[in-house]
Formats: sequence, C-alpha cells, structure tokens
Amino acid sequence: MSTTRAKGGGAAGRGARSLARIAAVQALYQMDMAGTDLNHVIREFETLRFTANDQVAAVGETDAQFFADILRGVVRRQRDIDPAIDEQLATGWRLVRVDSILRAILRGGVFELMERRDVPARVAINEYIEVAHAFFDGDEPKVVNGVLDRLARRLRPKEFETRPVDAAEG
Repeated sequence: MSTTRAKGGGAAGRGARSLARIAAVQALYQMDMAGTDLNHVIREFETLRFTANDQVAAVGETDAQFFADILRGVVRRQRDIDPAIDEQLATGWRLVRVDSILRAILRGGVFELMERRDVPARVAINEYIEVAHAFFDGDEPKVVNGVLDRLARRLRPKEFETRPVDAAEG
C-alpha cells in the first residue's frame, strides 16, 4: 500500500457531514495509535479543532453531533465491525496489518452501513472513498470502495436490488 499524504486544503468546500467523517477518521486514528479515551478525544475535537475560528472559516462548519455519533458507534460496534472487514480483505490480509488510517476509514464506513440507515449505502461508500482520497495517493480508495461495496450489498441488499434509472433510459 502507498504512504499517506498530507493534504491541507482538501476539506474546503465540503459539507458538514463530510467534514465530520474526516474528523472522525482522524480521531479514530488518534484513539488507535495513542490509546486516547473516547470521551477525551470527542471533547478535544469539539473544543480545540471545531472552534478554531480561522480553521472553521477556511474549511466550513463540522457536524459535531454526527462526528461524535460515528466515534461512539465505532467503539460500541467494533467487535462486529472488525470481523466484517476482515472477511472482505484479500486472502492473507487481516485488519491489524492494514494502515492505521485506512483501518479508521473502513471502521467509520462500516459503522455507517451497519447503523446509519438515514445515510444511503451508496452515499456512505462514496463519502468514505473521498475521505480515503484526502489521505492517500495510491490504491487505498479502491480498497475502501471494494470492502464497503461488498459489505453494503450484504448488509443492505434492498438498496442494490434496483438500478438507478439513467436519464437516457427515462
């Protein structure tokens, strides 16, 4: 897998939920690498990162409640999420071998597919592919697409029964 890239301006113009997903991935990474407590990381992001006036003006408002819901949900459902991801990875690969940021992206995406029925599966998949593009230059966005698409089809089969009508077919 490729190395991560630092993209400073990649968040500009994104919606509040998109920004919340990027922040959630950063927080999940921090929790994974530093062992930071869930409530501590939520408070840190809400008080330090979401309220810095120059940053908020530069990238836009973050949906702090959505951010916290993703973090709490991933922690609560991690025993279900991790095995589900493991099943989708290539033979010989385990989630523990995956880059920490990619692991955080996959966990956030799988949580949304499992519990956030208010977010259509295709939207969740596309959002997390975009998050992967914010961090990686290589094949990682394709990995996110493959893993989340396969799980979405298993977790929400009804959303994939009918193909969206093409305007030319209309």
